[in-house]
Amino acid sequence: MSDYPEDIYTEPSNQDGDTLKNLGPLTGMAGIWEGARGLDVKPKADGPRKQAYVERVELQPIDPQTKGPQMFYCLRYHTYIVKPGLTKPYHDQVGYWQWEPATGTVIQSLAIPRGQVAMAVGTASADAKSFELVATRGLETYGICSNPFIEHAFKTIEFRIKVTINPDGTWSYDEDTVLMIRGQSELFHHTDRNTLTGIAEPTPNPLARKT
Repeated sequence: MSDYPEDIYTEPSNQDGDTLKNLGPLTGMAGIWEGARGLDVKPKADGPRKQAYVERVELQPIDPQTKGPQMFYCLRYHTYIVKPGLTKPYHDQVGYWQWEPATGTVIQSLAIPRGQVAMAVGTASADAKSFELVATRGLETYGICSNPFIEHAFKTIEFRIKVTINPDGTWSYDEDTVLMIRGQSELFHHTDRNTLTGIAEPTPNPLARKT
């Protein structure tokens, strides 16, 4: 049995067009950010390798999103990462951060151009300054989907991200992507972490600009 209403079509009547006022725990992430002290621990043939990286991420509010009784306030994001001193892309990622006030649910929907998507979920209070999301392989909801090569060579078992909104106005993340690598008997923890400093304010979503 689910907690969903029998009426699966009627949308909430309490929609607020100003997304920036309704992002709950995501409020401190809205805007444009840079981080110069990222650390990636990745798999290589000779073992784990550490790589420093520089990151720019833009998180902009979009209009409220509804599907039947569900209502989400969202940030659309683009993350662009390079190695220090270089301009060649090291990592590119797009997606959405989503907040559902009615249930206290936080979702990260992400896609990377190497051929992988994931949807991670967690719960938090509206004023939370720290929260954790998880995506797990094999689930029909909040899962992970990869192209055939990644599934063959670097099978992703779990993705986990912890976000902390810091008192000084920065925010940090700590990621752990658990891999089953072909030819290795033990799982590999591919980790990434960084602290991001704001460089520009977010742009209000279209509905908010009209009011």
